[in-house]
Amino acid sequence: MQIPPILQIGNVLLSSDIITEEFCCDLEVCHGACCVEGDAGAPVTLEEIAQIEEVLDDVWSDLSASAQTVIDRQGVAYTDRDGDLVTSIVGGKDCVFTCYDNLQVDGHTVSQCCLCALERHARRQAGSSPFIKPISCALYPIREKRFSDGTIGLNYHQWDVCASARKKGRELHLPVYKFLKEPLTRRFGEQWYHELCEVAEQITNYK
Repeated sequence: MQIPPILQIGNVLLSSDIITEEFCCDLEVCHGACCVEGDAGAPVTLEEIAQIEEVLDDVWSDLSASAQTVIDRQGVAYTDRDGDLVTSIVGGKDCVFTCYDNLQVDGHTVSQCCLCALERHARRQAGSSPFIKPISCALYPIREKRFSDGTIGLNYHQWDVCASARKKGRELHLPVYKFLKEPLTRRFGEQWYHELCEVAEQITNYK
């Protein structure tokens, strides 16, 4: 049986390669390049902007002087050329919430790895706040699109800077949807994710 390219769970349409493709971030290789590559910031909602502004004072000292200047000038977000709200960026690419630090990954130290100041703050708070970072960042390499009828579309985005993640995912046999279990559950709920797993199991049996 041929796997359909588009699946539907509730009001969410998703490309089947979210189930069939494999992915696992490899920070030892990429050093968090997705936070500093590209020509626009991460998509954010008005609610997320309010949440970011609530913790801004707490993460301020982790931000670069250039990022602080950008935020002072235009705020934590702006409207990009497509009319979408996105996080502010520095120098045409770096998210303003980018920070750099050494990171332990599988017992190895990754020098000057790009990290998210918002996520680092949330982890320090040990789960006391439901907000970690923009869901668009947490869901990557899945990209979300919202339609006027309330339907949500999820697509698997393949970017050259994530070649090492695709390689590691294949080595670990880790599907995209399993790699993103936590943010997908946070975004759509446990019941929705359970239904996704059931659909994935059916597809796996077809292969």
